[in-house]
Amino acid sequence: MQTWTSTPFEPWLGLTGGILIGLAVVMLLLTTGRIAGISGICAGAITKPGFERYWRLAFVLGLVISSIFYSLFKGPLPVQTQVDSIWMIIAGFLVGFGTRLGSGCTSGHGVAGIARLSRRSMVATLVFIGSAVIITNIIRHT
Repeated sequence: MQTWTSTPFEPWLGLTGGILIGLAVVMLLLTTGRIAGISGICAGAITKPGFERYWRLAFVLGLVISSIFYSLFKGPLPVQTQVDSIWMIIAGFLVGFGTRLGSGCTSGHGVAGIARLSRRSMVATLVFIGSAVIITNIIRHT
């Protein structure tokens, strides 16, 4: 039987992270007219030509560099997994499949889409959240 631990409640870190994500979404929309959906940005960094590729690569590079800066100033990122590696790999493939099927990911639909009052994004986000609740309960109670 596995034991489960809870994540410490740190409201100020969550608030700060949320504000930074919101600012990034707004700045990307204002500067490029594009939605900050990570799955679309990553796919376009591989497939799009010219300027489209460059700003997408810069965005992804910023995600990577920010974690490196965090590690330099605060120490290594704490990583805690509660399932085996094979389940993490399966979950990664399912998330990738789901983002293509749903035409977007949690950042594109859940952050940028809901902020724009997109009905499609609201439905997609409800499906993401609902699926996460169901799967978490299945994993924790089997």
